[in-house]
Amino acid sequence: MKIEKDTVVTLKYKVADAQGKLIEASPEPMAYLHGGYENTLPKIEEALDGKEKGFQTTLNLAPEDAFGLRDESLVRSIPKSEFPPGVKVGGQLEGRLDDGTEHLFTVMKIKGPVVLLDGNHPWAGKALKFSLQVTDVRAALPVEIEHRHVHGVHGHHH
Repeated sequence: MKIEKDTVVTLKYKVADAQGKLIEASPEPMAYLHGGYENTLPKIEEALDGKEKGFQTTLNLAPEDAFGLRDESLVRSIPKSEFPPGVKVGGQLEGRLDDGTEHLFTVMKIKGPVVLLDGNHPWAGKALKFSLQVTDVRAALPVEIEHRHVHGVHGHHH
């Protein structure tokens, strides 16, 4: 079966930085709904479109094609007194952007009475190398298309 809109693609992946240093490798295969559902990066979908089980490739993605450029307006310094007790470096907190939309922030540093938060994806601003191996392709279930994501093994569970 070819990878096309409304297929479920299962793949193993590795992500490395531009110098080839491994950042992450999938311990288990990952499944996503193919076809513009924003379940993976557009450049990955583009590279896999029309391919079949067993296909392997390595993609070198510029930051703007991966997790975007860093946005320094997403870096915030907040008084520690505004946080619940137990705030720790590396922790993630829901916050609001200037326009009021909810956003996830990571605690980067606690310096005295100030907490430094960063709302950028940890890989924002980095050129990345994705090594991909397609391990399965199947037709998506109607409920998966309706919900815009994969259900079951290696996918989303309700």
